[in-house]
Amino acid sequence: MDCRLGCGACCVAPSISSPIPGMQRKPAGVRCIQLNDENLCSLFGKAERPKVCHQFKACPVICGTTTQQALDNITELENIT
Repeated sequence: MDCRLGCGACCVAPSISSPIPGMQRKPAGVRCIQLNDENLCSLFGKAERPKVCHQFKACPVICGTTTQQALDNITELENIT
């Protein structure tokens, strides 16, 4: 599955404990500072992008068919881990 451009759910719903330029830690439910107005990662393809972000791959089970489904699914995973 290709990532839905402009979704941004993976940049909002999960917590990210590794440093992100401009943020020491990203709490769950907080929009990443690197997510631009079009909901695209401004670090995509750059070395500064956290490893956890680079390793995330979109898939139908996690991302569903809409941004809201992706937010709900990732939030649920965040809550149970």
